[in-house]
Amino acid sequence: MQTALVTGANGFIGSHLVEYLYKCGFKVRAMCEYNSNGSWGWIDTFPMDLKSDLDVVLGDIRDPQFVKKSMKGCDIVFHLAALISIPYSYEAPSSYVDTNIHGTLNVLNAAKELEISKIVHTSTSETYGTAQFIPIREDHPMVGQSPYAATKIAADQLALSFYRSFGTPVTILRPFNTYGPRQSTRAVIPTVITQIASGMKSIRLGSLTPTRDFNFVLDTCAAFKAVAISEETIGKVINSASNFEISIADTVKIICSIMNSDVEIISDYQRIRPEKSEVNRLFGDNTLLKTLTDWSPQFSGLEGFNEGLRITAEWFSEKSNLKKYSANIYLI
Repeated sequence: MQTALVTGANGFIGSHLVEYLYKCGFKVRAMCEYNSNGSWGWIDTFPMDLKSDLDVVLGDIRDPQFVKKSMKGCDIVFHLAALISIPYSYEAPSSYVDTNIHGTLNVLNAAKELEISKIVHTSTSETYGTAQFIPIREDHPMVGQSPYAATKIAADQLALSFYRSFGTPVTILRPFNTYGPRQSTRAVIPTVITQIASGMKSIRLGSLTPTRDFNFVLDTCAAFKAVAISEETIGKVINSASNFEISIADTVKIICSIMNSDVEIISDYQRIRPEKSEVNRLFGDNTLLKTLTDWSPQFSGLEGFNEGLRITAEWFSEKSNLKKYSANIYLI
């Protein structure tokens, strides 16, 4: 039984990955952000038998001693801890440098000293900026259109430098637009669903014209595991994408159909990125991931997207889940 550490385990993708790895037979250590309440984030909602089998540690990814201590005895490290909100990166860019770059450096230094067998570093499709060609391959230019994207580009390059300089067994997984249960309403899909589920007849959104390559969270988790157990992925940047592109406007239409709702869309200037910062098109190529591993998306194409949205809408519509969100407040 391999021991896997998941940093950022209290968050949306991190909590799903903890569950997924546990079900796949890993012994899981979950690194959650320290807080005075002792909260484990979304892990608090897990069944008691699952929580009791996890090794949960609270701390800060920016603290090198804590990071190294947490990584001792682990075979694989899945590094997901990061600040990810693009709008907040306009407000507090220094905090993104501290967390996303320095935090990654702490993981890499510890991995080098402890001789960890595999590091899977989480990137983002935002590092590509607006598509210059489609589908977007891994050799697409990096364009930092937000402070968030810029720090993720830097963290990716730092991870690759450790592979090239020290032979650190790093793989960079670059997920495209993951969605699903537990996601924050800073993202468009839960923003739409929670407003409709709360009974609103007019919903507030940002730009509707950009396209995205949406990936259901279980497909993203499967991609993490696939690259972690493959020796062919070391030293590589690998897209996790659905090879399916859809506009925000059409996504809203599908959600309205699934939830049997007819709503008015109001353009909210607060939710619109600065013109040169908006990523207008994302459409990923997953050929490399499929070639190097046995991964394939289970929620692909329009049919798969509909199914993923149905599952997501059902989860958010449950009263116990919906009450955790403030649908009428714009969160950055």
